[in-house]
Amino acid sequence: MATEWSIQDLAKAAGTTSRTLRHYGELGLLTPTRVGTNGYRYYGQESLVRLQRILLLRELGLGLPAIGEVLAGEKDTAAALRTHLELLKQEQDRIARQIASVHTTLRKTEAGEPLMADEVFDGFDNSKYKDEVIERWGKDAWESGDRWWRSMSDAEQKAHMRAHLDIAADYGRARAAGLTVDSAEVQAIVQRHFDWVTIGWQGKRPNAEYFTNLGEMYVADPRFAENYDRHGAGTTEFVRDAMVAYAAARL
Repeated sequence: MATEWSIQDLAKAAGTTSRTLRHYGELGLLTPTRVGTNGYRYYGQESLVRLQRILLLRELGLGLPAIGEVLAGEKDTAAALRTHLELLKQEQDRIARQIASVHTTLRKTEAGEPLMADEVFDGFDNSKYKDEVIERWGKDAWESGDRWWRSMSDAEQKAHMRAHLDIAADYGRARAAGLTVDSAEVQAIVQRHFDWVTIGWQGKRPNAEYFTNLGEMYVADPRFAENYDRHGAGTTEFVRDAMVAYAAARL
């Protein structure tokens, strides 16, 4: 009998969650090889290859609808794997350039030599999520956000990202302490989170639908879930539920 993996085993092997795999299934991206009489989902070898493609394309910044289109057009598994390998080689080259860039910056900084912009930023691409942002929220949202981000100094950009890291860590501590999502302490964290999102929207106030959908995206997208679950498994769902409670009470 061919080897099969349960949804829990496949999620663990891929470094993702069962919820994410079920979400992929609902979108038609990753259907189980079979469903047992007990309702459990099982995945075969072809599912492993397909999930590998999905995760790679996510890392490259493609949205789920775009990934569906890519996978629908790939009938030859070997050809898809060759494309996969080529993309990985391109990413490997980009990372190698980043490493070399940082080495050069470090060497010149220690030697007191002048820095060149093309050396410092070689291999860095801050527009990798452009297509996904446009797909989700429109071209105006991308252009406005991009202008805002580029208008900030390096120190301001780092401070903005540091603020989110602090918020994520506080969510993790609150969940570990057993606080409820609607408690005053947790809702105070959500208020900081809401204010942080509002800054990114250049002062525009997100409505309840947007804010709750953002929480759902955190859970569904492994890239976002990783930011929270590093502070304890289940933190992403805790964040989502806290955002829902906030939206219901205040938006």
